[in-house]
Amino acid sequence: MATSQYSSAQTVIDNLHSAIIIIGENLQIICINPAAELLFHISNTRAAKKNIRQLIINEHEFFDRLERSLISSHPYTVYEDQLRLHHHKIIDVDYSVSPIPYKQEGKYLLLEFIRLKTQHKISHEESILSQYEAGKTLLRGLAHEIKNPLGGIRGAAQLLERELEKSPSSNLNNSNIGCDHKQFTQIIINEADRLKNLLDRMVGPKDIPTKSEVNIHKILEHVRQLVLAENDKIIIKADYDPSVPELHADESMLIQVILNITRNAVTASLVTPIPATTSENDKATIIFKTRTQRNCKVGLHSYPLVARIDIEDSGSGVKKELQEKIFMPMITGRAEGTGLGLSIAQSLVQQHNGIIEFTSKPGKTIFTLLLPLNLQTDPHNEATE
Repeated sequence: MATSQYSSAQTVIDNLHSAIIIIGENLQIICINPAAELLFHISNTRAAKKNIRQLIINEHEFFDRLERSLISSHPYTVYEDQLRLHHHKIIDVDYSVSPIPYKQEGKYLLLEFIRLKTQHKISHEESILSQYEAGKTLLRGLAHEIKNPLGGIRGAAQLLERELEKSPSSNLNNSNIGCDHKQFTQIIINEADRLKNLLDRMVGPKDIPTKSEVNIHKILEHVRQLVLAENDKIIIKADYDPSVPELHADESMLIQVILNITRNAVTASLVTPIPATTSENDKATIIFKTRTQRNCKVGLHSYPLVARIDIEDSGSGVKKELQEKIFMPMITGRAEGTGLGLSIAQSLVQQHNGIIEFTSKPGKTIFTLLLPLNLQTDPHNEATE
């Protein structure tokens, strides 16, 4: 195989979402791709020339199959297997083994691992997006049907108010009847306007993002200062990766997204009353964390590089009955909540081709924003999986 063909093949392998290991005779590792580096917690440089038994340990049936495939040149696939790794972590995977003409001489195998947790995560993301879109479509139709009679009610109240202004009774010196009636019409008009605004918020923001190059850490620090100014019973810790590139995004929209999620985290963290006089150790803690992820699938599309922003709190967690529908409008676990904050946040993030997901258990809830980077030069690449 020519050098240029090797280079092209390596590029393809490096951009796959599944973990790829190429091994030669004696089960020696030739190379691994970035996804395999993440899965096996080892760099390509360190893995090369090691025996695969040093990455996957005590799996005799796994090694026997590899050796038989090297001899017979027959491909095979194993579903829902468990493998023990060199750092003693056990992973659930599907994997395929394919003989390949990797070099001019010798026999080589391409091993492709798909972690089952990743498959479940993808299905969960698709479920979030489909539920959100279905709910938004339903709400748009409902909002349209409600706005029509609301407009009629408001218009009738305005006409009634004008008639009352013309009525002689409203000018009587010893009577407040006209004033009282006008007060009632104003209540009708104001409540109709309030319901219309609520419907607009439920349907979601209509603004088109005004995107520019923004620094996510500057946005997080801005939100951090705002929230700390609102509440002195919390601490917000920063765990930033300074190598995260700038985002091509609408800064004000991202501020609103992170502010909505952080305020929810504050409320969840302060469910248990904290004494008026608190030391630093007594305060509730929220953590802002940034990282990048390579070859990441967001919804139905895949991206070579994605910014990951985690907002973690130590509150009581999201109730199980709310977890599947938490991004739907009017869904809230608090009596005083509107249930619109997370719905609006999800809508704004989707306008940046991203998604918000979360994991939650009592004592630890993490809301994660996944935002594609370098979108100017990497428009929606269709997922290869």
